[in-house]
Amino acid sequence: MAERNPYDVLGVNKNASDGEIKRAFRKMARQYHPDRNQGDTAAEAKFKEVQAAYDSISTPEARREFDQQEQMRTMFGGGRGGMNFGGGGGLDDLLGQMFGGGRGGMGGMGGMGGGFPGMGGMGAPPRGRQGGASARPKAASINVGLDLSMEDAEQGGAFEFSFKRFKKEGNSMETKRTTMKLRLEPGVKHGTTRTLKGQGHDHPEGQRGDVVVTVRIDLGEAYRWEGDLLVQDVPVPYSVLTLGGKVAVRLPSGKVGKLTVPPATEPGDRRRMAKAGYLGGDLTLEFSLAPTGELSAEQRTALEAMRDLGL
Repeated sequence: MAERNPYDVLGVNKNASDGEIKRAFRKMARQYHPDRNQGDTAAEAKFKEVQAAYDSISTPEARREFDQQEQMRTMFGGGRGGMNFGGGGGLDDLLGQMFGGGRGGMGGMGGMGGGFPGMGGMGAPPRGRQGGASARPKAASINVGLDLSMEDAEQGGAFEFSFKRFKKEGNSMETKRTTMKLRLEPGVKHGTTRTLKGQGHDHPEGQRGDVVVTVRIDLGEAYRWEGDLLVQDVPVPYSVLTLGGKVAVRLPSGKVGKLTVPPATEPGDRRRMAKAGYLGGDLTLEFSLAPTGELSAEQRTALEAMRDLGL
């Protein structure tokens, strides 16, 4: 069975911040940990899957490498198990996904002959191709995520990132790691994209592709983005959710305040805090049930009494 995409396993978006990924992993790891599910083979298998998924995208370097490899698999029509050159429209169409256009767009590049050995021995491009630059095929875009802290995003500046691309070297197409800098204005928004024209893959017989950079602002594990909406997770003990009370909340600014929790609050309930988010925008606080951890003897006795009373 093919390995599942780690983003799907962890239940996060491909543009999720590193903090969101860490939080999703910790939550699922607690849920399926063998110590909490002794003798449950299904939970053990799920825990291993969650751990493997997190390992593959747990650092910026590992995530960047996975994302680029995934783009390659997608462009060449393969699954998670490797590239697949069979089925579908044939090699011309598979290469066309990457180098712009299908059979016609590749100008007969599907022939298995000499030339371009770095691309599996594709045939050399035909000579005397007619038409201007607009008629020439163009390589597919490279998508790159650029992770910024809130402070960096607020201040703006020139930020370095790297990616892999295909570069034409004589009659071969070789992979090359490229490092670039992108200048961003102060206060750039999460999810902003910048297209760097002609900085991506070389095309064997056409135009060089683009690089599309997506900005991801990472505020830490407690935060996640829903479009332009910044959501902060607020863990609350069960007793406070039920009876009401106050909990300490650290805001993106670093300030810590006491938040009133109304009685009969449910996990998932939200409150909006004006001008407390990124760049003075609104912040959405979402209540969740705080993990109990290891219970003391007194806590266990109290919970057993609550259970006996139907709570």
